[in-house]
Amino acid sequence: MGGVRAPQVSRPDMPGYGILPHDEGTGLLPWSWAAERLLHSHDYWLATTRADGRPHVMPVWAVWTDGALWASSALGSRKARNLTQDGRCTITTDDALEPVVVDGHAEVVQDAHLIGTFLEAMNTKYGTSYEPTFLDPGVNATFRITPEVVFGLTEEDFAGSPTRWTFD
Repeated sequence: MGGVRAPQVSRPDMPGYGILPHDEGTGLLPWSWAAERLLHSHDYWLATTRADGRPHVMPVWAVWTDGALWASSALGSRKARNLTQDGRCTITTDDALEPVVVDGHAEVVQDAHLIGTFLEAMNTKYGTSYEPTFLDPGVNATFRITPEVVFGLTEEDFAGSPTRWTFD
């Protein structure tokens, strides 16, 4: 389903949060920490933008595979219409104490083999048994959300753990 791109790790500063440059903490989180949370989160929050610029946020199921998050939605849904018009989006894991936030770009996938691979992964992850008609491109849009910037931190080490991964 596509190649994995290696992230470039950088340390964000946190102006306005009372975190000083000399604060230590545990340091940068490894990419494996973020990937584990992307893989195992049950629910995700997907933020898109309406045509008039207003934000729209909805919970979704998603699958992390081959360096991207995959999700689907009915073609007539607000999130599918938004992503079809403007693929820029943010999708987050559901754990506010150890969040992973993905700023990326969603593209509609039409390839039947890729959609089938996503459906298989979704059935495995969520214990469902959806048939291929469930993701029929005439009814549902399947999106591959490719990360551009990923941010993560632990609440336990709020001052020391914030890490940003950027992708080429």
